[in-house]
Amino acid sequence: MRPWSLAGLVIIAGGCAREDASRAEAAQKPPVEVGVVEIRPQRVLLTTELPGRTSAVRAGEVRARVDGIVLQRLYQEGADVQQGQQLFQIDPAPYRAALQSADAQLKSAEASASTAKLLAERYARLIKQNAVSRQEYDNAVAQEKSARASVDAARAQVKTAEINLGYTRVYAPISGRSGRSIVPVGAYVQQSQATLLTTVTQLDPMYVDTTWSTAELLRVRRELEHGQLTTIEGKPRVDVVLEDGRPYDHPGTLLVTGVTVDETTGSVPLRAVVPNPGGVLLPGMYVRARIQEGADPNALLVPQRGVARDRTGGATALVVGNEGKVELRKLRADRAVGNAWLVTEGLKAGDRVIVEGAQRAQPGATVKAVAVPAEIGEPQPPAQPAQPRQPQVQREKKPEAG
Repeated sequence: MRPWSLAGLVIIAGGCAREDASRAEAAQKPPVEVGVVEIRPQRVLLTTELPGRTSAVRAGEVRARVDGIVLQRLYQEGADVQQGQQLFQIDPAPYRAALQSADAQLKSAEASASTAKLLAERYARLIKQNAVSRQEYDNAVAQEKSARASVDAARAQVKTAEINLGYTRVYAPISGRSGRSIVPVGAYVQQSQATLLTTVTQLDPMYVDTTWSTAELLRVRRELEHGQLTTIEGKPRVDVVLEDGRPYDHPGTLLVTGVTVDETTGSVPLRAVVPNPGGVLLPGMYVRARIQEGADPNALLVPQRGVARDRTGGATALVVGNEGKVELRKLRADRAVGNAWLVTEGLKAGDRVIVEGAQRAQPGATVKAVAVPAEIGEPQPPAQPAQPRQPQVQREKKPEAG
C-alpha cells in the first residue's frame, strides 16, 4: 500500500468521526421553539366595508334673474330655510316703474280698441245702406283687429313687467341648509350673467357614493337573492362609519348601482341613501359604508402574521402537526377580519398555525410548539343598540401578511 493512500484513509476516518459527532450534537440539541395559535371555530359577522364620499340628494343654486342692486339679505347664513322663503331683495324701483308704464300702455291700447270697435260696428250698419264704400268698411274692420292685437301685446308687456318685478324678490328653490352669501348687500347683480347669490343644500337624506368590484357585486347580488343580506324594506342595509371611526346612528339602504363597468379598474359605482335628520353628514365627507352579509357561525380566523403571500397573491401557512413536524399548507383567505384572515380552505379546527418564529422553521423540521395569545379580530359596532358587538369583516385593500 502506498504511503499517501494510508494518509488519505486517516483523513477520511477523521472526517467521518467529526460528522458522527455533529449528528450526535444535533440529536442532543433541543428543537426550535415556535409560537402557535390553535384554530378554533367562532361566530363572525360578515360585512363588506368600502370607502366613500357623501353627496347631497338635492342642491339648488340661487341666482339673479334681473339686473339691480341687492338691498337686503333676509336669511341667516348656514341656517335652514324652507322652499319659497325670501332670501334676497333686489331694488324693485325701476321694475315697479316699468310695470306702471306697461299698465298705462295697456289702458291706452284698450281705449283705441274700443274706438275701433265702435267704428267698425257703425260702418257695418252703414254699408248695408250703401252709405259708405266697401273699402272704408274693410279699413274699419282691420283697424279693430289691429287694436285688439295691440291690447294683447300690451297685456303681455304688463305680464313681463310683473314677472321682472317679482324676480326682485329672490326665494329659496328648495328646502335645506343655506350657504354663505356670495354677494354682499349693495352689490350689482346681472341677469345676463345669472349672478350666483348663494346655494341651498338638502341634507336629509344624503347619498354615500363608492365603487365595487364586479366580483363583489355579483356575490352580494347572489346573497341578496338567497336572503343572506341584512335588509331594510327589501333593500340591502348600509351602515356608515364616520371619518373619526364612530358608527353613524342611522342605517341607510342600497339605492342604485351603475350599469357600466370601468374598464381600467373593473369596478362599478355604488350609491346608498342614508337618513340625516341631525345634519351630522355634510356633502363631501369621507365615510365608510358597511353592507352586512349575515354571520358565519363556524368561521376559522388566522392572525395575519401567521399567513404569508407569494407574488401571485396565494396564501400559505406553516402548521405544526401532532408529532411536532412542520407542514406547509396552501390556504384560501380572501377576507380580512380586523387583524386576521378568514380562511375557507386549507385549515381545519384544531390546527396549530405558527405565528412566531416562522423564519426558523422549515417544512419537515421538528419544532416545539408554544401557545401564544391569538389576539384575533376587532370589536365591531352593533347593528342595533341592543345587539352585542361582533368582529367585522372589512373588504378593503389587503394588508401585507408577514
